[in-house]
Amino acid sequence: MSFSKNIVLVSALTLSPATFAATGDSQWGGEAELGLVTTSGNTETTTANFKSKLENNREQWHHLFTFETLHSSSEENNTAERYLLTAQSDYKINDISYAFGRFSYEDDRFSGFEYRATETLGYGRHIIREKTLKFDVEGGPGVRQSKPEIGSSDSEAILYLSGKLKWDVSETSVFTQNLFSEIGEDVTATKSVTGLKTQINGDLAMKATYTVKQLSEVPVGIDKTDTETAITLVYSF
Repeated sequence: MSFSKNIVLVSALTLSPATFAATGDSQWGGEAELGLVTTSGNTETTTANFKSKLENNREQWHHLFTFETLHSSSEENNTAERYLLTAQSDYKINDISYAFGRFSYEDDRFSGFEYRATETLGYGRHIIREKTLKFDVEGGPGVRQSKPEIGSSDSEAILYLSGKLKWDVSETSVFTQNLFSEIGEDVTATKSVTGLKTQINGDLAMKATYTVKQLSEVPVGIDKTDTETAITLVYSF
């Protein structure tokens, strides 16, 4: 069996519903976001977007699922259309470290690709774990499949690296900074998401984010860098 198939198989097992059968208390939570997005780069438009996040915590496991969609049209023509799905399962090794399996799938109709998917296995560590400040780093090998709009599909091995910062600025405000990088032999993909969420009332909050995405190599006629500025209403449950 090839390295690529091995990664896919192990990731599927790690993220399968069977892991939810583990013993111990189970805690569920999540968020739903709806708001406006201003984009620049391969698309320049202002449109509505929707994001959702679902988390499950157990004694040894932490599961995270996210879904994002963006859609805009003008004069019966699509000007922006994107779907992004990620799933990650963390297995606690000790108080400061964990093993993880991660899967992501992106379909961006204006990126020059029909789709891009990655499967990763790796190691994570809690560098800072204070009451108001948390910082985690992750890294591990993986595989990325890409299908350009023109040309054949491609698969390559990657090194996945990430850093996640969460700072409770006050009792009602939270600052986050997430950086992700997929380093491949042919293409390196980097994504930075800076966010500030402020509680409005109860389970409702307002969130502002600034996202920068960059590819080292892109199809002809496509910009290497995309940016997004978003203001959303967030409902936590």
